[in-house]
Amino acid sequence: MDPSAHALLERFATKYVWWKTPDEALRQPERIVAQVMNIGDYEDVLELVERMGEDELRRVLAQAEIGQFNARSWTYWHYRLGLARPDQTVPALPKRRLG
Repeated sequence: MDPSAHALLERFATKYVWWKTPDEALRQPERIVAQVMNIGDYEDVLELVERMGEDELRRVLAQAEIGQFNARSWTYWHYRLGLARPDQTVPALPKRRLG
């Protein structure tokens, strides 16, 4: 990870992953990205897209874990990243499966 992306994620970890230390949160950078995608403010989301790129955000969305996104953010990002079209249904949120 390049130094500017690392610094950005460290800053976002402090703000959006408050239950962990920044060092702990940085062990799972995709979790920080998902958290900003889900609850980030407008300026932080713009900075995230600019620094990380849409391909990285698509990867995070594709690998999302249960509970990382609310329905509104999940739908927004599918449309925003071109993963769904207005005439399509957005894929369902990740769900727990009982064996």
